[in-house]
Formats: sequence, structure tokens, C-alpha cells
Amino acid sequence: MPDAPLTVLFAPDSFKGSLTSLEVARALADGWARARPDDELLLSPLADGGEGTLAAAAAAGGWTWQKAAAHDPIGRPITAGWLRSVDGRSAIVELAAASGLSRLAPDELDPIGASTLGTGEVVRAALDAGVESIVIGIGGSATNDGGRGLLEGIGSGDGVGVRLAAVDVVVACDVANPLLGPSGAAATYGPQKGASPEQVAQLDARLARWADELERETGRDERKTPGAGAAGGVGFALLATQDRFRSFALRPGVDLLMEATGFDDKLARADLVMTGEGRIDAQTAFGKTALGVAKRAATAGVPCIAVGGGVTPDGIAALATLSTVVVPVTEQPQSVEEAMAAGVAPVERCGERIARLASILA
Repeated sequence: MPDAPLTVLFAPDSFKGSLTSLEVARALADGWARARPDDELLLSPLADGGEGTLAAAAAAGGWTWQKAAAHDPIGRPITAGWLRSVDGRSAIVELAAASGLSRLAPDELDPIGASTLGTGEVVRAALDAGVESIVIGIGGSATNDGGRGLLEGIGSGDGVGVRLAAVDVVVACDVANPLLGPSGAAATYGPQKGASPEQVAQLDARLARWADELERETGRDERKTPGAGAAGGVGFALLATQDRFRSFALRPGVDLLMEATGFDDKLARADLVMTGEGRIDAQTAFGKTALGVAKRAATAGVPCIAVGGGVTPDGIAALATLSTVVVPVTEQPQSVEEAMAAGVAPVERCGERIARLASILA
């Protein structure tokens, strides 16, 4: 007797540096369909506010791609994309599009000099387009400038202040670090942006001076606010200047993307949800996409499986608390570079294996 058809929701993040969240979702679904062609397959590619946020939102529909002249983290002229809603009232800006690590080669990392100016220029372009609300995803930065460049890029002339006062801003942020100290922006994220131990100390001191300056100007003490250390201190700059906006909120990026992509409506129809990300590790427990999906699935009583390009015991344990099973994509020992170069084929085969297991257990 054939298995009863299932409705399966595929809601992964991107495999950063390799596949977009839409490519991962499609690959898992294509593999699943080879084993179980009669199942209904729903796609809801997601992101956590970092690289891939724009692609995930665009895949859900209702947005049009826009382009803005900007500068990359080390000052080179670039064109950066952003999204505008079809009604023209809303925008999504991804910091990584202009100021992200993916903009730089390993030998170009400049933790002291890198600037978020380009992201500010993209926000300025959205303001110039007349939007009334902006979501800013601040993950994946190559910078440690405390958001100084961002504010400079937005500017204050040409009626910008008036326009900011008529705009609602929501910041998509998946970390809770303060600005300064051993768990702050420089100490926690500086090394991955190329900072030596001496440069980490230099950056922390510079951020402290910047905090003194901006807090005197705005009258807001935000250096200890959770999320202030996000994106090398961009969270702090936006928190400190939040009174410039009509309204302001800092929220987990995955929650915002779930809303933008209609995730809950699809989850309500699903018998099983599959999520995943490039690496499921200790960081997964701190607001990453896989954790956000696992929480929603657990609340809805829907079984959840998470696939990872790389998987560690800490990542498995983090999701096990939500009864989510973690499955690695890798099929043989290989380097990270080899895994990233393999494309969608291993992800498809992973989807097929899980589907065959579902048939055995049915």
C-alpha cells in the first residue's frame, strides 16, 4: 500500500559563500521529489538578517530589485541592491550587500579602516525613493566602525532629517552582544574580520570613544543594550539615533523574514518542516535561522529536520532541545572549500535520503 502523501515545508537559510537559501530549498525539494513524487512541497527560503536576506525576501514575491551607487567596506565604488515593495512604501536593506565580508578577498580585510559608509548610502537611496518603512538586516559585516560610516552615508542635509522622522525602521539582528568589553563587537567579531589581538584592543578603545561622542550628541546610553555590538557596532549607532525615526525596533532577523515570506501560513499546512544552514554549530543556539524554524515547528507540533553543510555536536545539542534532528549534507571527508564547490548535488542527495527514510518510517 503506497504511503499517504505528505506536505513538506522547506525553509532553510543560505549556505553562505556557496548557495542561496532559495537554491538550498529547491535542491532539498528536488531530491525529496525523486523519492516521493506525490508529496506536496512548499518552499519558504529564509535568512537571519545577514547575507541572503534580500534574496530570501525577493523569492517570496511582492518586492522589486533596486540599485544604489555606494562604496564597499574599503571605499571602492560599487552598485548595491536593495528591495522596494511593489506599492513603493517599504524597503529592505541588507548591510552585507555593500559592507559585507563577501565584498572582500581574504587579503583585503581591513578591520581598522573598513567602513559602513556604503550601507548608509543604500539607506539614503531608499529614503530618496520615498519609502515609509525600512527593514535593515545587519548581519555579515566586514566592519568595526561602530556604525559611524552608516550615519555619515545617510547624512543630515537635503531634508534627510525630516524624511527620517516619517520613517519606521526595524533592524534585523541575530546577536545580543553589547558594544564594548570581552563580549563586545571588537572582541567577539573582530578576529573574523581580520583583527589581531592588538587591533581588537585598539578597536574596543575606539568604539568607547565613539560611544562617548554619540551618546553626548543623542542623550541615549545604549552601549550595554543587547544587540549594540552587532555588525561591529552598527546596532549601537542605530539604537543611539533611534529618536530620529518615527518608530524603531530591533528584532531577530529570522522572525522578520518569516513574516515577509508567509512562513506561518505554510507551516500550518505542513506535516514536516526541513530547515538548515551552512554550518550548524554552537552559534546556532544564538538566534540563527535553524533555531528560529525549530522553535516555530515545535510550537506548532510539526516535526522538524535541520540539514547542515557542516555539523558539530554543539549544534546537534542546541536543536535537540527542540526535538529537531540534525542531518549533515557531507557524504565523505572533505575540506570546507571542497564542500562549498560541490554545488547543489549533495544537497539534492541529502533531501532524497531523508525522503526515503520518511517512507521507511511511514
